[in-house]
Amino acid sequence: MLTWLSGGSAPVATGEQEETPVQETDAANKASTVEPLLTVRNVERSFDAGSQKIRVLKGINLNLYPQQLVMLRGRSGSGKTTLMNLMGGLDTPTEGEIHFKGRPFHKWDDDKRTEVRRKDIGFIFQAYALMPLLSAYENVELSLRMANVPRADWKSRVTTCLDLVGLAKRMHHRPFELSGGEQQRVAIAKAIAHRPSLLLADEPTAELDSQMAAQVMQVFKEIVASENVTICMTTHDPTIMEVADHVYEMVDGVFVVK
Repeated sequence: MLTWLSGGSAPVATGEQEETPVQETDAANKASTVEPLLTVRNVERSFDAGSQKIRVLKGINLNLYPQQLVMLRGRSGSGKTTLMNLMGGLDTPTEGEIHFKGRPFHKWDDDKRTEVRRKDIGFIFQAYALMPLLSAYENVELSLRMANVPRADWKSRVTTCLDLVGLAKRMHHRPFELSGGEQQRVAIAKAIAHRPSLLLADEPTAELDSQMAAQVMQVFKEIVASENVTICMTTHDPTIMEVADHVYEMVDGVFVVK
């Protein structure tokens, strides 16, 4: 059964140049004593559309600290997925800076960002992104292969990750033999297998019913505690907000008070 964490009173949220969470818990208060894992400073992202330039992000400021669960909430088109792509090094900002572990992520070329993603960042997608002909075990193992983890470590790490998400007894089943919630948990195990310090999840509960979504969020909380990882996820589901350490509300490319 999922135990919800109690949120504190809501402080002032951010404008374009100031970063303050909409929701915060006791875990957030500890963040001020440690260095951020990732910082976003005055970030803007624009895209060309014919002769026009569309501003998707308009001066975002954000800190992610170790061992936190952070949510970006907003409607489609609010800019949350664009921001997540920037934080994961899948894109670079038009203006502003992104530092990952104190290093200038926004200045690195594609090859260097790819190397960091393979070793230190995990991704979870709404559509699970599992190889359909591979078992749950083999899907997680594939992540270790891509990260160049020594072969001798594969079996123990795959088993540990699948056990952590509650699928130790289903590890030899292929995706079509698993429920949607089980497939998402395989995707989580795959994303944490190479021991990333940052896990980015794009609408990970969007395709799940409320019970399955609650189970996934409980897995996230356990992973934050046991794997020493920070999770940043996008969502528009208000029923899962209270498990987060921070919730940022996005509207039209900025953080707003809700």
